[in-house]
Amino acid sequence: MVNRYLKMAWVQMNPVVGDVSGNLSQMKLALASAKAEGVNLLIFPELCLTGYPPEDLLFRLEFIRSAEAAVLEFAKMVDSEWVLIGCPTLVEPGLTNVRLTGPDLFNTVLVLHQGEILTEYHKWTLPNYLVFDEQRYFKPGSEAGIFELAGRRVGLAICEDLWEPQVIAGAKAKGAELLLSLNASPFHPNKYARRLDAFRARALEADMPIVYVNMVGGQDELVFDGRSMFLNKQGETLVTLPAFQAGIGILNLSEDFTDAQFIHFQPLDLRLPYRANSVCLPTDIASGESAEDISRLYSKALPEESQVYQALVVGLRDYVNKNGFSGAILGLSGGIDSAVTLCVAVDALGVDAVSAVMMPFKYTADMSIEDAQHQAQVLGIRFSVKPIHDIYRAFMSTLSEEFQGLPADTTEENLQARCRGVLLMAMSNKYRSIVLTTGNKSEIAVGYSTLYGDMAGGFDVLKDVPKTLVYRLARYINQQNGREVIPQRVIDRPPSAELRPDQTDQDSLPDYEVLDEVLMRYVEQDESVEQIVEAGFDKALVLDIVRRVEANEYKRRQAPLGVRVTSRAFGRDRRYPVTHRWRP
Repeated sequence: MVNRYLKMAWVQMNPVVGDVSGNLSQMKLALASAKAEGVNLLIFPELCLTGYPPEDLLFRLEFIRSAEAAVLEFAKMVDSEWVLIGCPTLVEPGLTNVRLTGPDLFNTVLVLHQGEILTEYHKWTLPNYLVFDEQRYFKPGSEAGIFELAGRRVGLAICEDLWEPQVIAGAKAKGAELLLSLNASPFHPNKYARRLDAFRARALEADMPIVYVNMVGGQDELVFDGRSMFLNKQGETLVTLPAFQAGIGILNLSEDFTDAQFIHFQPLDLRLPYRANSVCLPTDIASGESAEDISRLYSKALPEESQVYQALVVGLRDYVNKNGFSGAILGLSGGIDSAVTLCVAVDALGVDAVSAVMMPFKYTADMSIEDAQHQAQVLGIRFSVKPIHDIYRAFMSTLSEEFQGLPADTTEENLQARCRGVLLMAMSNKYRSIVLTTGNKSEIAVGYSTLYGDMAGGFDVLKDVPKTLVYRLARYINQQNGREVIPQRVIDRPPSAELRPDQTDQDSLPDYEVLDEVLMRYVEQDESVEQIVEAGFDKALVLDIVRRVEANEYKRRQAPLGVRVTSRAFGRDRRYPVTHRWRP
């Protein structure tokens, strides 16, 4: 017997939070493209109409009503196909104040067919950990979502539902033979493997195939990586869509739901197109490769450096574009952090939208100026050198009476950084270019940064990237390009803020390999001092690092946003009080 097929389309959509009309326009484009392909089933991600996470916009009734109106408008365009979309819904239409009736708001999948809402499903499992706050806004659902597709019963799920067994079990109990899951699942390097493990378990438990559709793009510090997939009931991944790319994946789904075949992935210009370049993957797909080979390539486990680099590029690109900046500017110091930040900026925004400034002082080494200039020339960006000697002297002259009789200390060092911050912010105002700060997670964790100096800016690309990973990214960039985009001596030389003679970071900080390991254990894994010491680290050193972390929350609260690329970042993930007296 020949197995007949349904044509299915998955939309890896990059919505903008709060832009209901713009997101609706993206969805209309995707629907038109799917219709042209003869698609029977079209699936969008979780909360695609509002973007994710909409946060306290969900407390505004007019926001919810605009999404409801968009649903009705979109439904009129749906004909014989089945279309699944994500949208917040209220259960009582007469409500006038969402804030006072938050428990009546649901995170919902709507099934549209022949111009109407065929059925809806309310998300059961509301995550309330790390970056997730859904219990603040939504009431959990309690009924399995089921609809009929080509004479067979299909179950519904939303993101976190797929990580717990009860939702797929509930759908199975109602006769479902396939589970469709709409998702807004943020990235970190181990997330894809964790998804595979969880989804395989669900498929095997329920003896049911699973369709997982995820959004893409950056939203503030979060990045969504796509990688939508189809798993058969044996837990095998038959189809995977690319990471970090917006577009539509077209598949053939067997009528009995036991098999799926990848046809093609069509990148779509959904207002914020992905910018392909020589560093980000995928770049190695030959035009002659089969659909099966391409899908197999998409399903490959990517090296951590590749995953993180793509996430940084997408996160920066979308933050700049979605907030209407014309480009980006940064201080290029000749050091490793600004070198990697510059590469990310060029790949995210393009050569013409990025400029860099070297701002030397008397402690700046000649090689720093030379290396910054060389990298700028290799990348072809606009580059200038603006010494800060005169600015610094003017500040010190104004402060001379205040400082009379007082010894020099970190005040004078910090003033150098603040001179540079003033210059960058002035150019930002003039050119509407966002200032990119260049602090890494290791430095930010322990306060090795200057408020209103090197922390002055609008976005920190490396905010969640440990220093040891910064070095790995630099080597990865050069390897991918086949040349020294970042000069080798920038990678090899000891890191230095160059704020005093012969300064290196290790004058003030432990070796970065040790520092990063302790920070990972304390910040990301919540290990105690005792546990870290038992792992082989010196107790005095661990206590010093931990106390620095706790003492510098006030700085982190004033730091710009940055891309989240670890399992626990500062900010949304780790919310400690500024004023407190707990010390380990």
